[in-house]
Amino acid sequence: MKCVMAVAVCLATAVALTVLPGRWPGTADAQDIGQQRGFALPTFLVTGYDGPDVEQSLREIKALGANWVQFNPAWYQDGRTSSRILRTSKSVSDAGQERAIQLAHQMGLKVLLKPALNLEGVGSNHIAPADHETWFGAYTEFITHYAAMAQRLGVEQFAIATELSSITHNREGWLRVIQAVRDRYDGPLTYAAGPDWERVPFWDALDLIGIDAYAPLSPTPTADVAALRRAAETYLDRLAAMAATHDRKILFTEAGFTSQQGTATDPSSWRISDVPSQAEQAAAYEAVLATFSDQPWWAGIYWWVWITPPFTEPEPLDFSPKDKAAEEVIRRWWVA
Repeated sequence: MKCVMAVAVCLATAVALTVLPGRWPGTADAQDIGQQRGFALPTFLVTGYDGPDVEQSLREIKALGANWVQFNPAWYQDGRTSSRILRTSKSVSDAGQERAIQLAHQMGLKVLLKPALNLEGVGSNHIAPADHETWFGAYTEFITHYAAMAQRLGVEQFAIATELSSITHNREGWLRVIQAVRDRYDGPLTYAAGPDWERVPFWDALDLIGIDAYAPLSPTPTADVAALRRAAETYLDRLAAMAATHDRKILFTEAGFTSQQGTATDPSSWRISDVPSQAEQAAAYEAVLATFSDQPWWAGIYWWVWITPPFTEPEPLDFSPKDKAAEEVIRRWWVA
């Protein structure tokens, strides 16, 4: 995919890069959005949002007290070092994505659109393009496609990228991406950082600090809420300092736990164990909500994941809290 950028746009962006004392020009005010209570509702099929299943899932999370939903349209990179970013058979259609956003709005849910760039077989943090300039051009085409969609449909919040830690050091490249997004979308922006959230060099150009929060909470399997909460509390000072330094609230753009034994030892893992443990999943949910819900710098959380349409039923070992003990934990915290 080729970069199509006018010389005038590049020059204007270059000028803008020199005026970043505290906040990027044009940043939106994300401080008064209110605490976000959300779920991710991704699909990995072209037709994933075409049927009644997405509507059912939206109703379910609304009934559970959610006020936001996150959608994650995914394109794929053709190899770690490539600059080819493409739709595949796992990329939801534009018509389907637009339908899902419209349904969410009809139900009174706000939307975080968080497009994802994926690699087959490994995480996106392994992306290491051989040619950064060409890659950023291709990435800009991908992300601005969805920024324009977000603006057209009144999406309330937008993420410029997700867990691209191997390339976040290129501040100037990302500032150009952010400016291209702002040229098309006027709402609040965030980036969904991985474990490198303290080293991201462009928080000043965004409106919220986003973290996909999968830090371990225990060295061994446990359903001890008090112990898990003590572990979660060890992150409070660092997060509060981060929020104060950048004068931005912190949003958990993702967090989650499988219903497997040992889930809190590595929350990001899809398969820690073959042994189900709803108790450990529920305890981890309780610990996170109890630790962070009353922090003034915390903008909220998106649980990964409710379900992946067109499927409507969770698996015994997966991330979904649906029809599990963790669902009742969420209900207790979110349904007033």
